[in-house]
Formats: sequence, C-alpha cells, structure tokens
Amino acid sequence: MSFENHTVSVHYARAITAAAARRGYDTRAMLRQAAIPEGWLDNPEMRITPEQLAKLMLEAWITEDDEFLGMAPGRCRFGVFALMARPALHCKTLQDVYRHIARFYNLTSEALELRFDSDERLARLSIRLAEPEQDRHHMLSELLLLLWHRFPAWLIGKRIPLHQLEFDYPIPPQVREYRLLFPGPMRFNAHRTAFSFPAELLAAPVVQTAETLKEHLRRAPLDWFKRQNYYPTYTRQVLDALAANKGFSNLQIDEIAAAMHLSSRTLRRKLTDEGTSFLEIKNLARCDSAIHLLSQQRYSIGAIAQLLGYSEAAAFSRAFKEWTGVSPQAYKAGSHPFLIS
Repeated sequence: MSFENHTVSVHYARAITAAAARRGYDTRAMLRQAAIPEGWLDNPEMRITPEQLAKLMLEAWITEDDEFLGMAPGRCRFGVFALMARPALHCKTLQDVYRHIARFYNLTSEALELRFDSDERLARLSIRLAEPEQDRHHMLSELLLLLWHRFPAWLIGKRIPLHQLEFDYPIPPQVREYRLLFPGPMRFNAHRTAFSFPAELLAAPVVQTAETLKEHLRRAPLDWFKRQNYYPTYTRQVLDALAANKGFSNLQIDEIAAAMHLSSRTLRRKLTDEGTSFLEIKNLARCDSAIHLLSQQRYSIGAIAQLLGYSEAAAFSRAFKEWTGVSPQAYKAGSHPFLIS
C-alpha cells in the first residue's frame, strides 16, 4: 500500500468555492465536476483527495478564467502559467528560472509583486499581494509559494530544500497542512511572505524538455498537490517501514528503531525534533490510506479495516471518526455517487 495516496483538508475546497460564490459563480456545478459532495464543505474536519482538489481548481480556473481564483484584484487569465512555463524551458539554470518567473509576473500582473534576490549563502523569492484582504483564507499565498517552489524543482529535476518559509500573517487554522505542503522551518507574522533555499542550487541546470512540459501542464495542478517524495530523515524512514508493512498491523516503533540501529527512545526523540511522533505518522498513514480505499467500490469497510491492521471493523470506525469527524459508512455513502475513475 503506497503512502502516496494521501489526502488534504477540505479547507481548500471551501476557500475556492467561497471566492467563486462571492463573484456569482455556480459552485455546485464545480463541486459536481470535482466529485466533491456539497455537504462535505460543512465539516471542517473532512479530507479530500488531491485528485478532487485538482479537479475543483481546474474547474474554477476555467469557469472564472482566472488562475488567481478571484483572490486578487483583476484576473490572471487561464493559460498565463503555461505562457510563463514554456520560455522557462530555455533558461539555463535555476537562477535564470527564478529571474524569469519574477520578471514575467511583475510585467503581466498588478495583483502581486515578486522579488528574487540572493547572496553567497541563500536565495529568496518574496511575494507581496497588492490587496491581501482579498486573499481571505491565505490560499492564494499558499498556492503561489507551492507553485514557485515545486515547478522550478521539477525543471531542474531535483528537490529544493527550504531553508525557511516566512508568512506575513498569523498562524492559520489549516497550519497542520503546511507540513505536507512546505517541508521546512516556518515563521508567521513575518514582514514578508517568502521562502529561501541554499544559493548553491542556483547553478543547477534545467533538464526538462518540451515533451515533458506538455505532460506536466496536462496534469496541472494535480502534481503540485501530491505529497513530495522527501521528508525529514527519520520521518521518511518510519513512513517507508509502515508502507512496506502494508497493513500497519504488527509493526511497532521498537522494531523500526532496531532496523535503523537506534533505540526506540532515540527514535522518538528524533521524530520529536522533526515535529512529529510515531503515533501521528501511523495514524496519518492509516487515515490517508483509509480515505483512498473508501473511494473505491470494491472494498467493504470490513475489508478496509483488515487491510489497515484492525482486528474488527468497529475499532476502525471509531478511529476513522476521530480522524475525520465522520464514520467510514457516512464517508463511503457520501462519496459513492461521485467516484473518480
């Protein structure tokens, strides 16, 4: 069972539809196209798949003809990102890519200002929204940071480790999602919204081609939301061990620690240093896998409980309701008419 079948908070679907509704668009049609039952938006603890979020965002882009989703003054017409991306292929290095991105959006949009700078140690991309009050849920800020971290990393074919992320707003309710979106130290209430990374990466060459870009654009924005294949060292090793165990049933931290040539006490401390715990990782992995399995008709709730290592369906149901706020029966009933192929 792959840990890549992860989920994201319904908060993002609520933010997209709220912005669209303020502009008079039919959000029910968008939700149907994205296979998201309208009632799910009423439960802030609900989680959806990256595929559902990507389809909803694509529907909003097309319907509103606005890649900024109505969260900024004016429109960023649908297709502007692709217009920026194609010349980026001709940049020689990552530094050229970031200079191109900043120059392009500063010329084409008055909704934001991008600033790219670097010194011998760090490179930084900063974002200033012209009317931040329109980005009520901070989703546009998050999306732009995510996009301009992951797309350049894709262009050079390697991850860009983040030195620090800065947000010019207080800690938001959806902060738990940030650990999945932004793998790096974070600071809120900063005087700017920005991310920084080691300047030595600026010399990395662009390796993608016109053909690979065509496929990347075809899949956008799905690939931007999928959990990246890098985590802090010990978190990653625990996730790998859980994924290899399939059902999470008998694998305990003592066994994982022994395989890593550590004591369980040392592993717990290292996970704490990385901002997580064994139980949190195990529950997140189980929750994500459960939601993925519940979206497929061929699995009964009893079968899913067994796959996730529960001795009985009732125990799985209690755990799932604690994770998401709804029972697996309710979740499966709600998602069944809107399955994604």
